Amino acid sequence: MISVFKKPISLVALYLFTLTALTAQKKSGDVLTQLDQKSEAYGEIAQTIWDLAEMGYQEEKSSALLQKTLSDSGFTIQKGVAGIPTAFIAEYGSGSPIIAIMGEYDALPGLSQERLAEKKSAGKAAGHACGHHLFGTASTAAAIAVKDWMTATGTTGTIRFYGTPAEEGGSGKVYMVREGLFNDVDVALHWHPSSQNAASAGAALANKSAKFRFYGVSAHAAASPEKGRSALDGVEAMNYMVNMMREHVPEKARIHYVITQGGKAPNVVPDFAEVYYYARHNNRDVVIDIFDRMVKAAEGAALGTGTTMDYEMIGGTHELLPNLTLQKLMHDKLSMVGGMEYTPEEKEFADKIAKTLGYKEANLAMAKDIQPYKTEAKAFGSTDVGDVSFTVPTVGMGSATWVPGTPAHSWQAVAAGGTSIGNKGMMIAAKTITLTAIDLLKNPKIVEAAKKEFLERRGPDFKYIPLLGDRAPALDYRK
Repeated sequence: MISVFKKPISLVALYLFTLTALTAQKKSGDVLTQLDQKSEAYGEIAQTIWDLAEMGYQEEKSSALLQKTLSDSGFTIQKGVAGIPTAFIAEYGSGSPIIAIMGEYDALPGLSQERLAEKKSAGKAAGHACGHHLFGTASTAAAIAVKDWMTATGTTGTIRFYGTPAEEGGSGKVYMVREGLFNDVDVALHWHPSSQNAASAGAALANKSAKFRFYGVSAHAAASPEKGRSALDGVEAMNYMVNMMREHVPEKARIHYVITQGGKAPNVVPDFAEVYYYARHNNRDVVIDIFDRMVKAAEGAALGTGTTMDYEMIGGTHELLPNLTLQKLMHDKLSMVGGMEYTPEEKEFADKIAKTLGYKEANLAMAKDIQPYKTEAKAFGSTDVGDVSFTVPTVGMGSATWVPGTPAHSWQAVAAGGTSIGNKGMMIAAKTITLTAIDLLKNPKIVEAAKKEFLERRGPDFKYIPLLGDRAPALDYRK
């Protein structure tokens, strides 16, 4: 049976181990060895968060667990930053450079799944289909490893962990950027679960999202339909007009929606209906234009159906600003760490998952190898890391926490993330981020070069304006 690491967590044991290991951390190989020796403890933390599966801004227990792990390792904690109860900052050291490591921990709704190679719900409201239980834990492990190295070597500087909730549509990092919490950071590091190991230049789509709410008049749909004004008609009219817009927006634009409320019974004209929209493109100005047109469509739909409409901004993120100075450094460190080998049990599990994806067997070379370095990438999804990347030089990577070929936001991703496959990939990321951060602390010239590139790419006239405006954090967007 594939290992799922279900033993109780002992943070005290992890802390005691850290104390005895400090003297052995003066070389890169020593740092990696110490991470290997603590991998089971970190696996237990990740799998606890996998079991919790808390959605955006509801990650109370997941956030508390990571806070305690960092606090027990000597970090000072700022809780509830940027007006978000589950956001926090953990810090060790003082002075420059300030190296930030970001960690996420929110799950996705409707993707509950057991640790099985077949689709079977675990009976929960959500599941970690994007692997953020691994993301937050690996980043925590890296922050602690860097802190231990700093202590052992007497290196000055600051290592800072950012606990960033609600990445999935909630734009948690945007509120933290807007609050100025990244303003003094020199470099920010992050990673993401994937089906392969790569540290090439990344890309992301800018995104604006909102819930459009229509208000009508209820009536008996058969006896007195003339007295009703259907809020659902307003939603459907908006959807029809936005769908016609698709022919007249830039080719790379993306628009998606779900009707979140549409009435309760066919014989009652609904007096309330709601539709939740995303607009995306790799240029934020295009996104702003498309979103403004969507608002006009909503206004026209309300006018034409005799209803009224308002909307609530839910999220808004910038595209990703690459930094090749940092990216090449991280790629070199990932190449040093290397990929993973599957055990026979893990291969059996992977082959079963691969068959559900239409493959004969899993391509395990994708988990073992490091992808060639590339300086450009195509954008497909969105991330609130984009806003961080326009505030401070930022670098990221992906590691093979899922069976090769697995798409994100799938039950297969949830399943693999709940096993030793996910834990192994997580530790690849932890090691890579650790080595990258140590190099930045040792070599201020790299930081200087990264800042110079950052300013050139961002441009002299750039002014940060959050796409979600001045709204308060959307703490109830998953309710």
